Amino acid sequence: MTALAWDPTAPTTTTASEAGHIDVDIAVPVFNEKRTLEGSIRRLHGFLSNGFPLSWWITIADNGSTDGTRAVARRLSYDLRGVEALAVPRRGRGAALHAAWSTDVAQVVSYMDVDLSTDLDALLPLVAPLLSGHSELAIGTRLHRAACVERSFKRELISRSYNRLLRLALRVRFSDAQCGFKAIRADVARQLLPLVHDEGWFFDTELLVLAQRRGLRIHEVPVDWVEDSDSRVQIVPTALADLRGVARLLLHRSCSASMAVSPSAQILAP
Repeated sequence: MTALAWDPTAPTTTTASEAGHIDVDIAVPVFNEKRTLEGSIRRLHGFLSNGFPLSWWITIADNGSTDGTRAVARRLSYDLRGVEALAVPRRGRGAALHAAWSTDVAQVVSYMDVDLSTDLDALLPLVAPLLSGHSELAIGTRLHRAACVERSFKRELISRSYNRLLRLALRVRFSDAQCGFKAIRADVARQLLPLVHDEGWFFDTELLVLAQRRGLRIHEVPVDWVEDSDSRVQIVPTALADLRGVARLLLHRSCSASMAVSPSAQILAP
């Protein structure tokens, strides 16, 4: 495989089709990460190059950076074999992943946060069940008893409270909606992505809820995870957006249930 050149003036629908058929594509969504991007991508590339048993491709999905991140991504795509830079004009992790996953040729598409907070040794246990046919989606979970997590009490409380809310309001059965370490079979992603409306942090939750409502199998992998002290996540705005997303999914389920009792209803509940 040869790395694809990245041109900021070209259409933003660049694909990894020149890479040929591969097992797993790892998307890394980034926004204004000029300072940390190169170190993280080189670390990930080194890990994959040093005996990872599956064929792979790395997609740096830049969504609207203004600090020079795109130039770093472009240079990395030239320097490192198997790295592609994708320009996404809209901001939001969901927008970046929607773009990165929609044009993929891999059997499995995945993503991880650019800070690499999750131990990379969990990548193979994450994607292997999808390639074997055991599951359709896989998520890293920081809330399993076997997980080893280092983060502030505030972040721990918010995470546990949010996931408890999801269990109570939406009856979810997965344990950790927002861990930035997920994978999905590419054919399943193509079915679900058009149904996911959120383009921000709630993208993960909405994708998983839709998958559960369709009876898809979600595999969970306990992970070792260390909080990034320089995280760009704005907790209050993100929490409010997540609550609006939960309300939207709850309302949609209620409306769908009401329509299902009508003989003339043509819309199926997700």
